[in-house]
Amino acid sequence: MSNPIIVEHKVNAPIDKVWQALTDKNEMRIWYFDIEDFELKIGAIFNFYEPGDEKKYHHQAEVVEIIPNKKLKHTWTYPEFSDQKTILTWELQADADHTLIKLIHDDIDYFGDLGENFSRNAFTEGWNGIIGQSLKPYLENGINENSKNS
Repeated sequence: MSNPIIVEHKVNAPIDKVWQALTDKNEMRIWYFDIEDFELKIGAIFNFYEPGDEKKYHHQAEVVEIIPNKKLKHTWTYPEFSDQKTILTWELQADADHTLIKLIHDDIDYFGDLGENFSRNAFTEGWNGIIGQSLKPYLENGINENSKNS
């Protein structure tokens, strides 16, 4: 049985704004990854690399579930390193002016033999950083690409 990584953050932003940030590739480019081939469509496969010029880790994913303003679920793989697929779920829940973002990364232990960069601890730290230090400020403070790079 999977022991998922669960990361939760409450953001001071309406749920539709959070959903837009999670599903619009132009917004994702600002706070997340540059995912040129992302499509919000069941069965759509998308590819991306970590930021920077190194291009060390090729990520590949397939959208498996969409419930607008509530849930986005997709696979998460590293095709050059492993045949294993993990499942990443973004769940949103509205609460007045706030939105609770819950990220669930299932089957992460499938990557356990790939080294420290693929460890449970590394993923937990990474997701907390992406949501808490990138997505949350983007949504709450209106950080855009120009202010991020200055």
